[in-house]
Amino acid sequence: MKNRKKHVLILGGSSDIGTEVVENFLRLGWNVTAHFFKNKKKLYTLKKNSKNLNIVKFNFANYNNTNIEKLMVKKFNEKYDSIVNLIGYVDNKGFENTNLNSILKSITINALIPILIEKMLVKRMLLQKWGRILNCSSIGVKFGGGINSYNYSLSKHCLEFIPNSYKNWAKKNVFINNLRIGVTNTKIHNKMKRKLKMMKKRIELVPTKRMAEPNEISTYIVSLTTDSNSYMTGQTVTVSGGE
Repeated sequence: MKNRKKHVLILGGSSDIGTEVVENFLRLGWNVTAHFFKNKKKLYTLKKNSKNLNIVKFNFANYNNTNIEKLMVKKFNEKYDSIVNLIGYVDNKGFENTNLNSILKSITINALIPILIEKMLVKRMLLQKWGRILNCSSIGVKFGGGINSYNYSLSKHCLEFIPNSYKNWAKKNVFINNLRIGVTNTKIHNKMKRKLKMMKKRIELVPTKRMAEPNEISTYIVSLTTDSNSYMTGQTVTVSGGE
């Protein structure tokens, strides 16, 4: 471990928060593998300036329990020291207009596939006796989700479950935590700015009276998935400006 450059896998690396996390790990001198599905521009710009960045494209919706192992062999045949899961599929469905297929799709993309990936990759972490895993959730889990985010919040609630068996990894210096992220100045919330009154009411609920910036959230993510985190595991931490 001491003689090898550490390697982080970032799922959802093309999001506003994701690209900040990528940049922060590159500054630390880590090798970075960043997953994306749609938004590639920022990642490819970063790749031009860094030989330590590898970019992987795939759509979680195309994978299931029967072919996820093939995906692992094809896409992730590496040793990873840390995993940051920032996957955030939102279908804008509320409780009253959802259905079984849309619920299953959200849970599969936001929880089941990332968990299966982590399950496979943690084996190497346990062998090398060092690893950090962070699943990024949403403040919506605490408040029951928004009017049009039932499926999203339900899937993040599933993601947050940490079995006691995971906590046993701590004996081998492998830690897993959740980070609940509050309202953040990203593309999704910038769209809401068009509905100015709605956005103002949302921000008024935050004790700091402002949204978080992606770089602020990134700082917490990196702290929990590097040597800075030498003790915390099995926890759900909230970064939401006091909500």
